[in-house]
Amino acid sequence: MDPQGLARLDRRIAGCRACPRLVAWREEVARTKRAAFADWTYWGRPVPGFGPPDARLLVIGLAPAAHGGNRTGRMFTGDRSGDVLYQALYDVGLASQPTSTHADDGLELYGVRVTAPVHCAPPANKPTPAERDACRPWLVQELRLLRPTVRAAVVLGAFGWQAALPAFAEAGWTVPRPRPVFGHGAHVEMDAADGPPLGLYGCFHVSQRNTFTGKLTPEMLRDVLRTAATAAGLQPP
Repeated sequence: MDPQGLARLDRRIAGCRACPRLVAWREEVARTKRAAFADWTYWGRPVPGFGPPDARLLVIGLAPAAHGGNRTGRMFTGDRSGDVLYQALYDVGLASQPTSTHADDGLELYGVRVTAPVHCAPPANKPTPAERDACRPWLVQELRLLRPTVRAAVVLGAFGWQAALPAFAEAGWTVPRPRPVFGHGAHVEMDAADGPPLGLYGCFHVSQRNTFTGKLTPEMLRDVLRTAATAAGLQPP
């Protein structure tokens, strides 16, 4: 475990300007704002991961929301997707409170870190393949720093799944061949030559499109989180 290394990585991520389209979009959104948040000073930068440096469980999303993480500076904070995710984490005993409204709201995660393969808010929530690939080294470094403790990961959505698999491979785990296919409830065990294996779990994304239509219910999300947490040794109630 290297808490200082992870903190340094988070600071470096927050200063990244590698993708011109994403830089322009995140800063334009921060200037123009949404009417409901007119009195906010938007973060307007890449959003680093959130959670303890000795996390045993990793939750991987897609990218920050334009008026969520891009506003608050914390992953899945201040938007409807975050409302669903953090309520579920609280329900299974992995978060100190069921809400996530701003970076200083007192929320703590227990043994869980939340991150994404793309750290900037993308237009229409759709990063390009080139932007995804440009951001991958950040995820690889984060995974390497977490390797001493992390034992399971929940990936939200097919985009995150496709982006995370090569990052896990670069960080030292062996991704099975043929490459595992994403699906809700998918489970893959990835061995490591110089350490313990990691359990990878697929879950539909907590987007409004999925939660409003019932494609992903709170029960479905809690089941995946509880299964992965148990596999990681967190023993949620």
